[in-house]
Amino acid sequence: MKSLLAAVAVAAAVLAPAAYADCSYPQTPSHLPDGSTATLKEMLAGMKSVNKYNHRMEGYLACIKLERDSAEAHAGTKLSKQQKQQLEDIEIQKHNAAVDQLHTVANRFNAQVKIFKTRGKKSG
Repeated sequence: MKSLLAAVAVAAAVLAPAAYADCSYPQTPSHLPDGSTATLKEMLAGMKSVNKYNHRMEGYLACIKLERDSAEAHAGTKLSKQQKQQLEDIEIQKHNAAVDQLHTVANRFNAQVKIFKTRGKKSG
């Protein structure tokens, strides 16, 4: 019963600030260019898309930190050390998943840039 109450308290602390801190997970770019066939214009558009995604992801990461900080501030001294740790663990999981996704997108695009550059050297 105690663990259920603790879980409810953590959920309440997390959800209360969520009413004003809407941390929307950024959507990955819908299309990345194929370096083996893309034009320079398409590659530049792809770079712009990845940069925009990176910027939105930075905003998301800042938002989830603010969300956690707000939850702790809102709960004040009502949170136990364990509950604070749970809030931190949730933020860390969200943060790490987001950074992993960002790296995946960046690595996919960078691989296409490498292909694009190699293609240019072969034709030159």
